[in-house]
Amino acid sequence: MTTAGPVFGIVAGEISGDTLGAGLMRALKLHYPTARFVGICGPQMQAEGGVSLVPMERLSVMGLVEVLGRLQELFGVRDQLLARFEQEKISLFIGIDAPDFNLRVEEKLREKGLRTVHYVSPSVWAWRQGRIKGIARAVNMVLCLLPFEKQFYDRHDVPAVFVGHPLADALPLENDRAAACSALGLRDDLTHVAVLPGSRGGEIRYIAPRLFAAASQMQQAEPSLRFIIPAVNARRRREIEQVLRSSGLRAQVFDDSRGPGVGRDVMAASDVVLLASGTATLEAMLLKKPMVVAYRLHWLTYMIARLLVRIPFVSLPNLLAGKMLVPELIQQAATPANIAAAAFKWLREPDYRDERVRQFYALHQQLRQNADATAAAAVVQVLQTPADDSTSSHAAP
Repeated sequence: MTTAGPVFGIVAGEISGDTLGAGLMRALKLHYPTARFVGICGPQMQAEGGVSLVPMERLSVMGLVEVLGRLQELFGVRDQLLARFEQEKISLFIGIDAPDFNLRVEEKLREKGLRTVHYVSPSVWAWRQGRIKGIARAVNMVLCLLPFEKQFYDRHDVPAVFVGHPLADALPLENDRAAACSALGLRDDLTHVAVLPGSRGGEIRYIAPRLFAAASQMQQAEPSLRFIIPAVNARRRREIEQVLRSSGLRAQVFDDSRGPGVGRDVMAASDVVLLASGTATLEAMLLKKPMVVAYRLHWLTYMIARLLVRIPFVSLPNLLAGKMLVPELIQQAATPANIAAAAFKWLREPDYRDERVRQFYALHQQLRQNADATAAAAVVQVLQTPADDSTSSHAAP
C-alpha cells in the first residue's frame, strides 16, 4: 500500500513564478513521490500535476490601479484558497513571488499554525524596509535567489536560505555567440550592439528614445556597427519601430515570432548591450555581455523613488558585486552622449572589458546553487520541523 504523501498549497502569480514552481515541484517529488499540489498554478506547474483552483492570469495583472479596482475579486480568491487548503488539510504552503497576495495568505495560514515558505524575496532590502516585520509574521522561511537578500534577513533574524538563481543553473558558463548569431541569421564576424529598451510601454516612451539616439551616435561614428533590438510581442515591435523612425537609427528588430526567448538570443549574439535596468541586466551578466544600464522615469516618480529606495545601485550585477561593475546612467545622466561613450569604452578598451567579464564569471558561479534541489531541501527542512518549534519565535501576535 502506498503511503499518502504531503499536500502542498502553492500559489504562483505570473509566468516566472510558474517556471520556478514547476522546478520546485519536480524536486519535491524526488523527496515525496506521492505529494499533491493544490492552489494557483500556471501551465508548467499543471504539467507537473498541480491543481489550479483559478486561472493564474487572475493574479498576473497587479499594478496599483488594477489592484484597487479588483480588491473584492482578489479577496474572494484568497478566501476560496484558504477554504480549500483547510479542506485538503495541507501540510505546508509555498507562495511564489506575488508578495502582495501571497504574504497575506501566508499570514492567515500561520495564524492557524500552518507552516509557510515564501519563494523569491520581496524587494524589502531595497525599499519599505519596515515590511520585514510583516514578512516575519507571515513566513517560516524565505527562499532567496540572491545572496545579499539572505544577508538582509539574517540581520533581521528572519529564517532565510540562499538557493541560487535557476537562470544561472540553466545558462552555460560559456556563451556561444556564433551559434546565437547563426540562429538569428546574423554574421558573427561583425560587431553587434543589442539595444533593449524594456518590455513595458512606459519604458519604450521614456527610455527607447535615449537609447536609440545613443545608438545613432555610435552608428554615425562607426558605420560598421550593427544594431539589433528584441521586441517581446507585435505591439511592442510597432512601438519600437515608431521610435526608430524618428531616431534615424538603422537597426534590425526581432520579435517573439522567433520564440519567447528572443531577448536572450539578441543579447547572446551581441558584443555590447544597451539596456534599461531590470532583470535583463542579470541575464546579460550571465551571458557575459558588456552592458550600459540606463533608466529614466517621470520626474515625480523619480523624486519619490529617491526618498524610498535604500540601495546604492540599481542594476543586479552591481548589487551582486557590491561595487560599480557596469555603468549606470540614471535620469539626467542618461544622455545619448553618455550612453554612447560608455558603450565605446567597452568596445575600445579590452583590458577594461576583460577584467569585468571575468567578474561576471565569478558571479555566475556564485549564483549556481542547483536552485530547484536547494529550494526543495529547504522546504523539506521546514516540513520536518515540529509545528510548535517552527512557529514559536515568529508567530503572529
